[in-house]
Amino acid sequence: LILFGLLAVNVNYIQVIAADDLANHPANKRLLIQEYDINRGTILASDRSTVLARSRATTDDLKYLRRYPRGRLYGHLTGFYSFVFGRSRLEQSFNPYLSGRSDEQLPQRFIDEVLGRDQRGASIVLSIDPRLQKIADRGLGARQGAVAAINPQTGEVLALASRPSYDPNPLSSHKPREIRRTWDRLNADPDKPLLSNASDQFFPPGSTFKVVVAAAALENGMGPNSTVPNPLELDLPQTTETLENFGGSQCPGGSQISLAQALQVSCNVAFGQFGLKLGGEKLAEQARRFGFNQTIPFDVPFQEGAFPDPSAFDQDQPGLAFSAIGQKDVRVNVLHLALVAGSIGNDGVLMTPRLVREIRDPSGRVLRTLQPEPWGEPMSASSARKLTRMMTAVVEAGTATGAQIPGVSVAGKTGTAQHPGGDPHAWFLAFAPAEDPTIAVAVVVLNGGDLGSEATGGAVAAPIAREVMEAALSG
Repeated sequence: LILFGLLAVNVNYIQVIAADDLANHPANKRLLIQEYDINRGTILASDRSTVLARSRATTDDLKYLRRYPRGRLYGHLTGFYSFVFGRSRLEQSFNPYLSGRSDEQLPQRFIDEVLGRDQRGASIVLSIDPRLQKIADRGLGARQGAVAAINPQTGEVLALASRPSYDPNPLSSHKPREIRRTWDRLNADPDKPLLSNASDQFFPPGSTFKVVVAAAALENGMGPNSTVPNPLELDLPQTTETLENFGGSQCPGGSQISLAQALQVSCNVAFGQFGLKLGGEKLAEQARRFGFNQTIPFDVPFQEGAFPDPSAFDQDQPGLAFSAIGQKDVRVNVLHLALVAGSIGNDGVLMTPRLVREIRDPSGRVLRTLQPEPWGEPMSASSARKLTRMMTAVVEAGTATGAQIPGVSVAGKTGTAQHPGGDPHAWFLAFAPAEDPTIAVAVVVLNGGDLGSEATGGAVAAPIAREVMEAALSG
């Protein structure tokens, strides 16, 4: 009796409680085969006319074939719909709607059954602006890296481009041999094209992380005019090593340098001191408030930034100084850095990032509209406005003059991140117009792009961000 009771519990658990999870699991081949009898919903860009994914009827045993008209440009967003390897990205996270299985589509499924026609899935409309996506991708060119652009007031992702990328069409074909051959080739590629440099992978942010340190300083009683000594190099505690500025030069400003001046010229020696002055606990807390080591929900896989446990700095004060300039074990990806920039421009409020704007049934009726949601408040509005003015000076007369847009105030910060794998990564984050931003952008060009060891964020990454911001603000 006990065993029969356990079997009954197990059957009910599988068929009732776990039914949806099992049905939507990407490895569930039986239901995947059934799905090929469904005219799967379309994935559209924000203009509702640019098709990123659609299904078309075939004469094969599998009734519908999934196609991606702009494959590589949007591969890391749409994902693939594979007979062999299941679903990924939006194809997976919005599968209940695309396959017509959501509760909201129950009446539609009933009507399709009564009329004897193929079931149809709902379409999803993204926030992605196809014009900005093309500009971001073109800006990267053949260089490896990523660009993320968001609306800081709503959290909507306007562009999310990554190089290298991949074409999901071969993985979504009806030819198992071709699918496996493509899969093996992509996984053998050392550049990892199946992983997005914009959201999956993260890198040392270099001096772009100084905006987080500046926020911590402003939130803990310091002001833009708070000063620290300005030596040629910083003698680090617990070691004979020193921390130098980029190029080994001394920062301008005399024997003392303010927080605002240090951000404007990206002074490593000064920020190393500000980091030591604040301490590991306060820096870690500020990073946490910006979402580092936290969970930020997103419509596709997303790797949040990482900041070391502050207890690690008790015996590693040099590590604290290097962490304050975005080195050591600090890591972040491009989308997260765009969220950081956007929250500063949005009076200190970080919005939850969103890719999907609305869901429509096959007749075009809106089933669901996804509304903006605040994720957190990393800093006060007063501190955010002070930091915005400091970042505006970086673009007007600091390390990011390459991001200037005539007639528009731009707030930004450059970064050049050393790492053991090659030449430094070139970073840039910005938002515009600075006083009331409608776009925030983050860019990384890996290993310096064309300039290699001579690369800087201002020379390599800032011009890409400027092009994206100009296009967004002009129309």
